[in-house]
Amino acid sequence: MFTISFTTKRQGQDKAGLSALLLCHGAEFIKGALFQHYDKMLGGALVRAASLRAFAGKVGESVSLIAPEDSIAQFHLIGCAPCDDEPQTTAQAMQLAGGNALRLLAHSKIKADKASLLVEAEQASLAAELALGARLGGYRFDRYKTVSQKPQSLKVLHIVVPSTGAIKELEARWAELEGLGESVFLTRDLVNEPANRLTPAVFKDRIQELSALGLEIEVLDRAQMEALGFGALLGVAQGSEQPPFTVIMRYQGAAKAETAPLAFIGKGVTFDSGGISIKPAAGMDEMKMDMGGAAAVVGVMSALARRKAAVNAIGVVGLVENMLSGAAQRPGDIVKSHSGQTIEVLNTDAEGRLVLADLLSYTRQTYKPALMVNLATLTGAIVVALGNDIAGLFSNNDQLAQALTKAGDETGEALWRMPMGPAYNRRIDSDIADMKNIGGRPGSSSLAAEFLKRFVGETPWAHLDIAGTAWAEKATALTPKGASGFGVRLLDRFVQLYSDTAS
Repeated sequence: MFTISFTTKRQGQDKAGLSALLLCHGAEFIKGALFQHYDKMLGGALVRAASLRAFAGKVGESVSLIAPEDSIAQFHLIGCAPCDDEPQTTAQAMQLAGGNALRLLAHSKIKADKASLLVEAEQASLAAELALGARLGGYRFDRYKTVSQKPQSLKVLHIVVPSTGAIKELEARWAELEGLGESVFLTRDLVNEPANRLTPAVFKDRIQELSALGLEIEVLDRAQMEALGFGALLGVAQGSEQPPFTVIMRYQGAAKAETAPLAFIGKGVTFDSGGISIKPAAGMDEMKMDMGGAAAVVGVMSALARRKAAVNAIGVVGLVENMLSGAAQRPGDIVKSHSGQTIEVLNTDAEGRLVLADLLSYTRQTYKPALMVNLATLTGAIVVALGNDIAGLFSNNDQLAQALTKAGDETGEALWRMPMGPAYNRRIDSDIADMKNIGGRPGSSSLAAEFLKRFVGETPWAHLDIAGTAWAEKATALTPKGASGFGVRLLDRFVQLYSDTAS
């Protein structure tokens, strides 16, 4: 991975010539001091190129010049002003501009180990956001490539700002954002891993490595979960040869140790075959990412520890594999959950809610959190409803839902609140148990949320269904194709907003 440095010095030329990217903000970009400097150096080439391409300095726009001058190998104009038809903040636009800059360099036929990203004075205060975008956009998962692996040519990205006075503030802000980027990468790496490599045991080991950040890690094995009455979670796991685990991550950052923690709970099904209610073969390979909720929780806990957030937080993830065997759970089985409530399992492919049921009940009773937010790739229905850009939000608390929505708007990880209510809840009543795990296809995302709600009591709670957002079918400015890391930046920002309100 390339390094990022902040400097006021325009870099000297190496043998390959300078690879430069100039940030342009809106239609007034031609008045910028740096733009005018380089346009004069290049004999008006920048103005001519921008005019021919109708470049307006908006996010997503760019103009490229190859070898416009002997000492410059490539020069790119990068738009960074929010688009009129997109609900973008200035910070989001800067992040997208940084990601677009890295994509241009990656796809350029002129390879360079150094590049300079030139920032006009008016945008210099947000240069750390630009750096985060570049970092997120530069992610690659290629650890299993051998013959075809192409090493990344870029080694150093210099972000050039006009004033030395801004450097220390930018470096301090970047230290925080870089930790957030590392946490997003942790989540992406986990979700991208194939299921034969990331078994529940290996996932558990990866989490335990985070003790180096100051997280306190506790692991519950099968015997301990049996003693605690985790009948719903263990029913999912019983068909697999891979042993299940619940992993608890504790972070103590509040001024008072007794302050009630924020709890984040994640579904960690490392592979979901559907069990006896087996999934169709087409697309089943994607079910390696059915642990995306747990991976996001791990990323959030990493982010909080890295920036030493002033909160107490608990992360709880249930790690299982849902497989077929002679020991697998059968449709029609009844299991007893940690809460004492019984569940008729009518479809073994509706397994994520069974895992979360025990985790939510256990977390509520054991840690008495101020609130609970669970994340899960829970239903295909949410993808049908909202597509791949917005996650579904279900909640029993308006204030919590509003805070999460605001955090989503500010980070670009958007949420849309979905309906709940008694009409949905009645449809999961069972004739022979306290409830059943499905209630028919219509409104099935809301039915799943009502199922989870039966295990949270009066605790403020939100369920984020990230089935459509955890995986990117095509690359964007900030996310390569594959695991997106959705939820990490969202919940890190949510904690910041919560801390500001609480203080």
